[in-house]
Amino acid sequence: MTTTSLTRQRLAGRRALVTGSTSGIGRAVAEALAREGAYVVVTGRDKTEGASVVDAVTAAGGGARFVPADLAAGAAAVEELARAAALAADGPIDLLVNNAAQLIPAQSLLDVDEDLVDRALAVNVKAPALLTRALVPHMPATGGAIVNMGSVNGETGMAVAALYGATKAALHSLTASWAAELAGRNIRVNAVAPGPTTTPANAPAHGMLRDLTAGQPDGRPGTGEEVADAVVFLASDEAAHIHGVVLPVDGGYLAARW
Repeated sequence: MTTTSLTRQRLAGRRALVTGSTSGIGRAVAEALAREGAYVVVTGRDKTEGASVVDAVTAAGGGARFVPADLAAGAAAVEELARAAALAADGPIDLLVNNAAQLIPAQSLLDVDEDLVDRALAVNVKAPALLTRALVPHMPATGGAIVNMGSVNGETGMAVAALYGATKAALHSLTASWAAELAGRNIRVNAVAPGPTTTPANAPAHGMLRDLTAGQPDGRPGTGEEVADAVVFLASDEAAHIHGVVLPVDGGYLAARW
């Protein structure tokens, strides 16, 4: 925990729900929000990993609870997560990070089957839409924030990544539409679009990620912590005049492609 985080506490008093926060970028986001004073509801399918995140947050002086959820299980499971998160946080969620995603291995369109399409849409598009719908009516009148986890793949075409990119493009579109619709409820909606990012889960591919990003302006892949810093900013009052943006956290990856 940095001295800056200890003194600023930009999210003190906030109740946050971060989907897919038991590992990777989601874990980094949960820990960063907690450092800034938010009480964080950690969620995912793995109870052991969830407990590990909660232990790390509490050891650093923050507050967190784990609520298990499978976002591919449909509307009833998503709505139960919304109810359980409010109970775990002892009050309405006012900060939602739609981070969970169905990751899709690079593969040709000719190899994509119906089950994969259905699961990708269920986790990456349907679940964020249903969870946002469930939480928005209960967000306090004082204001709320939603940060969607997009991707540079949702901003540009990429061979053998069409399905994942399509789901992220859909989430970017939802971000803009929700920002316009929910501003009247004093809820800001934005998105972060990570470029190639190293995480413990993709450790075997770190060499490939370094090669992929060698030609971009900063010449390296990002980290989960760097993505989390962007989420904290968009969730905080420092971004009070920012609505509907998709913020690339990509070291210039998109700029270099064009």
